[in-house]
Amino acid sequence: MWDYTDAVKEHFIHPKNVGEIENPDGVGNVGSISCGDALRLTIKVDRATEVITDAKFKTFGCASAIASSSMLTEMIIGMKLEDAEKLSNDDIARALGGLPKEKMHCSVMGREALEAAIADYRGVTLPMAQGQIVCECFGVTDLEIIRAIRENDLKSIEDITHFTKAGGGCGRCHERLQEILDRELHSEAARTAPPRSRRMTSLEKIRKIEAVIEQEIRPTLKRDHGDIQLIDVDGDRVTVALRGACVGCHASSATLKDYVEKRLREQVLDTLVVEEERA
Repeated sequence: MWDYTDAVKEHFIHPKNVGEIENPDGVGNVGSISCGDALRLTIKVDRATEVITDAKFKTFGCASAIASSSMLTEMIIGMKLEDAEKLSNDDIARALGGLPKEKMHCSVMGREALEAAIADYRGVTLPMAQGQIVCECFGVTDLEIIRAIRENDLKSIEDITHFTKAGGGCGRCHERLQEILDRELHSEAARTAPPRSRRMTSLEKIRKIEAVIEQEIRPTLKRDHGDIQLIDVDGDRVTVALRGACVGCHASSATLKDYVEKRLREQVLDTLVVEEERA
């Protein structure tokens, strides 16, 4: 029997904001009924202020899944999108007073649904969705696993299963999970740098560039009210557009070369050249 907090029990027995918004501005669908957990999150956004004015959910899952979804909607209503984008699965779990470690994947599902809904509102594709499937049973990608390891300091396959459900089915992906885990735990350099012995395909290069921009560069720039958009990748030439406070900033050239280009060279390929889109 799981040891649930009072908050989890309350949001399970009396969930808030259940249902679906008519004509939503953003929709996030994660999981699947066949895998045992599914969540559909719909949000309404004030386009002038980018404040989430309403949020509703439909969940198929256990008490933790329902409680996490309910708490998530309560947390994000009235929140600006830029703040909602910073929410982590740990924030959801903490708001509930904690979750059993075996149920942490429910908070991860909530965060993923929020990210998917915001991406839908913005009309962009999440890099996580472009990863390679590792766990066929639950449809979990390598990028999702890597993110869970990094954000939650996971140390074992069991930990990965608790946070992502990967490895919790037939078990055939355990060898691949261990490979990913060993690489992530080995060192920061091994975590970020691609193997130099194998030539990346163009698609792999683009996916890695997108992942670094979305997971690291954009969040950093957004903390100072800036933003960045990937425009094109042509060979080793990467074209981006600076947005928000970065536009017209006297330090934009330094940001482009000393931060964006440097991070992409460190984490993707050391021959990349980053240029700003010309008007």
